[in-house]
Amino acid sequence: MIPLIEKYRVSKFEDIKDQDEAIREVREFFDNFPKKKALILNGSVGTGKTSMAVALAKENGLELFELNASDLRNKSSLDEVLRPAIGQSSLFSKGKLILMDEADGITGSDRGGVVELIRLIDESSFPIVITANDIWGKKFSGLRKKCNIVNLKELDELAVKRILMGVLFKEKKEVKMDVLDHIVKHARGDVRAGLNDLQSVFDVGEEDFLSEISREKSESVFNVLKRVFQGPLDDRVVRAFDRTDVNLDEVLLWIEENIPLEYQGDALVRAYELLSKADLFKGRIYRQQYWRFLVYQSFFLSAGVSSASKNKNDKFVSYKRPSRILKIWLANQRNFKMKGVVEKYASLCHLSKKKANKDKWLLPFILEGVDERTKRRLDLDEKEEEYLKEKRVDMVVSGGLNRFGG
Repeated sequence: MIPLIEKYRVSKFEDIKDQDEAIREVREFFDNFPKKKALILNGSVGTGKTSMAVALAKENGLELFELNASDLRNKSSLDEVLRPAIGQSSLFSKGKLILMDEADGITGSDRGGVVELIRLIDESSFPIVITANDIWGKKFSGLRKKCNIVNLKELDELAVKRILMGVLFKEKKEVKMDVLDHIVKHARGDVRAGLNDLQSVFDVGEEDFLSEISREKSESVFNVLKRVFQGPLDDRVVRAFDRTDVNLDEVLLWIEENIPLEYQGDALVRAYELLSKADLFKGRIYRQQYWRFLVYQSFFLSAGVSSASKNKNDKFVSYKRPSRILKIWLANQRNFKMKGVVEKYASLCHLSKKKANKDKWLLPFILEGVDERTKRRLDLDEKEEEYLKEKRVDMVVSGGLNRFGG
């Protein structure tokens, strides 16, 4: 059976939902070519950037020559693959459209990737479409000047739901509304993620799908690491970190620490490359608050790292805790929680943050002595309240020593 993500890959503008302004700008770019020779489609994952390029080629009878920028990161690889493409005529149609997907992977001026791409755009006889999740980085400043930029908007939940309901209609299948709602929320605007989850419902059934996503995340991180490093590359590996309550950022540190124990040679290099892609998505999540990228961070940490080696073994490996880095990370997490509590306390009591931080050791007593209305005004969430309770003794001892010079 053809996967839904392939079966319903959009190839016509009329099938691209909620991007009317972007479609108009893309058509305008092509009509005015070669006034500008390249177009950047900029937007979040799953908004239809690649589909937009495919639709442009099909509407105008163009041969689509597709490249992935993550495989053409530097000057030499760009020159080797892209230069012949921009000079050779199309064999099968009246023209050609060159698509460079995922431009975020191109290196900056240090290895000449972006500079070489700008040079090749000037030489091209054919329109070039470049897709990117975030084209506003400093290294792309020169590239932006050479291109038209079309920003694709993020799809809201209603738009994703309409698309999935259309797929259900075409497949002549029914899914309970609460299951569909969960898929839509989990997708976070990414149509591909939504189609993959819908595929899972078709494959395993609604009940198994719901039980899978709602089960307690209690598996040992050591067992999960063994599955990723030594298990076959299957659906269990893709969802490996769904089975543990370890934070994905902490998982990244565990993976980084233990890769050398499992992989050598080319597999070692490949594993670290895939780990770096997970770290790239982690950075985008924190910088841009694109939390839907968690699914991609998890994918590269699990299936990505697992795919680095085809020669699996079942030997016993004593996995190491990422002690030094993990301690730093955990300390930062604790400080982050405390910082949030102190800021709320300062705001409620009209104190400076410096003064509130000095008196933070009193907060556990304050919480015990106030009524529910005051607690609500302080606006602490459950995790913050639990944190104060857990750290009560440490905070009181630390605060007393600082205050009375003990």
